[in-house]
Amino acid sequence: MGMASANSGGSEGMELCIFDLRRGQQEGQELDKILFFFPADLPFSTQLSVIGLSEGLITFTRIFSPEAACEVIEAERHSHVFYEAEPDIWMVMVVEKSKEAEAIWRVEALREVLKEIHSLFMMFYGPVREMLEKDPSGGQIRAHLYPFFMDYLSDFLVGKKIQLPSFRDCLKECGTVQMLTVGREAAIEVQIQGSRGDKCLAHVDVHTQQSLVRVLESGAGATHCYSLILFQDLLVSTTLSPDDTINLFAYAVQRLSPRALSPGVSSWSYLRRGSTPSHVAVGPTFATVSVSDQFHQLHATSPSQDNSYHVKRPLQHNRWSKGKDGFLVTDIWGTETGSLIPSTPTIWLQQTGERMYLCAYQYKSLTLILLVPLSSILNGEQGVSLVKQQVLENASLKILKVEEKLSKGWGGENAYHVSGYRYLLIDDDRNVSRASPPAKVTTLAKESLLAMSKLREEVDLEKSRSKWDNADRDKDLEICIRAKKQCLGYCSYY
Repeated sequence: MGMASANSGGSEGMELCIFDLRRGQQEGQELDKILFFFPADLPFSTQLSVIGLSEGLITFTRIFSPEAACEVIEAERHSHVFYEAEPDIWMVMVVEKSKEAEAIWRVEALREVLKEIHSLFMMFYGPVREMLEKDPSGGQIRAHLYPFFMDYLSDFLVGKKIQLPSFRDCLKECGTVQMLTVGREAAIEVQIQGSRGDKCLAHVDVHTQQSLVRVLESGAGATHCYSLILFQDLLVSTTLSPDDTINLFAYAVQRLSPRALSPGVSSWSYLRRGSTPSHVAVGPTFATVSVSDQFHQLHATSPSQDNSYHVKRPLQHNRWSKGKDGFLVTDIWGTETGSLIPSTPTIWLQQTGERMYLCAYQYKSLTLILLVPLSSILNGEQGVSLVKQQVLENASLKILKVEEKLSKGWGGENAYHVSGYRYLLIDDDRNVSRASPPAKVTTLAKESLLAMSKLREEVDLEKSRSKWDNADRDKDLEICIRAKKQCLGYCSYY
C-alpha cells in the first residue's frame, strides 16, 4: 500500500474504508469484504492492499491485547485510525502525515468522525450487521453506505477539498451535545427532565401546570413518544437516551435548525461544519477531486443504481423546508403510495430498537422534534397528519410562551464567552460540552492552538490507558483553558 498509488487515482492524503472480517475469507472472494472505500476510483488491488494491511494490524495487535481493540497505528508516513463499529465491522481512516504545520490532528478527533458517521447511519438504517444478514450478497448495505458516506463527507468540504478536524479544532468535542442555560421559569415551562435513560440532564418539578414536553408527548396519543427541543442550535430538553440524543441533536443542528434551513447563513455552532468562522483558517485538506464528483463517479457504477433498493439520502443538503403549518417537510423518503404527499421520515432508536416517525416543528428559533412509534400509527400518513393536528391544537400556545421566555433570556452568540479566556468543558458522564464561541477561538495564535492540541493528545492517551486498566471507573469532567499571557490549563475530575 502507498499513497503514491492513491494519488494516481485522483485523491491525496486520506483513504477511508469499511470492511467485514467475516466476509471474503475464501481465496478469490476477497472483494466481498469491502463494504465502502474512498476514494472510490482507486483500483481494487489498491483497495485490497489497504484493507489487507489493516486486517493484518488488527490480527497482530489482538495477540497482545485480545480485549482492547486496535485504535491507532503510527507509521513513518501515515496514521492508521481504527474503529470497530460493530463486532467484526471495522472502519479505518488512513491519513498521510505532512511536514506542514497545518496538517496536525488529534487521533481521537478523527476517531470521533468515524464514530459519528456510523451512529448516524444506524439512526436511519439500523445496524450494518442486520442489513448484511437480510441481504448476504452485500448489495443492499453497499447501496446505502456509499451515498450516505459521500453526503457526510460533503460537510467537510472547503472549496473542492476535504478538511478534516485539525489542531485548530482542539477546543471542540464531537459526540457531545451543547445545552442552553435557562432560568427557572423557562425550565418549568419546558420541564427539562433529561432522558429516559440513566443520564438525566436536569430536573424541574412541575405541580400546577403541564409542561411543553408533557403536552407534546401526550398530544401524540401514543404511549411511548419521545421529544427533543432546541433553541437556536442548543439543546433545551430531551426524553431520549444519551446515545439517541447525541445522534438526533447532531442531525437537527446540521440539517433541521433554522440556520441549517437558511443557505448562506453562518452558524456559531461548531456542529455546522464548513460554515463556522473556525473553518476560515486552512487546516489539513485532502482530496483534489471534489466529493460531489466522486459521488457521481461512484453512483454510476455502484449497486445504488439498482432501484430495487430504494436508497434514501437523509444527509443531502437543502432537502428540508418549512411547511405552512410550521412542520418541516422533505421528499427524501419519497411519497406515499398512490399520492403526492411526502412520506414522513423515520429513524431507528439504539436504546429500544424501535422505528419512529420523525415530526419536526419550528417556530422562530425554537425547533421541536416529536418521535412517534410506527407501531402506534395504524393508517400511515393519515394517522401522522392527525398527530400533527393534535399537537398544534394542544401545544401552540405553550410553544409561543416557551419561545418568548427563551428569547428573553438568550444572551446571543457570545452568551457563553468568558473575557480573556478560551475554554472547553466536557462532561463525559452526561455527554455534554461547552466551549468558547468559534469566532472567539479564531483569535488565538497558532502556537496556542498547537500547544492545546498537543496537550489534549497526551490526555487522550492517558484516558485510553486508564480505560483499559479500570473499565468501571467513573467518567471524567474535563476542563481545557487558555488564559491570558498564553497560559494553558487542563483539569480532569472523576
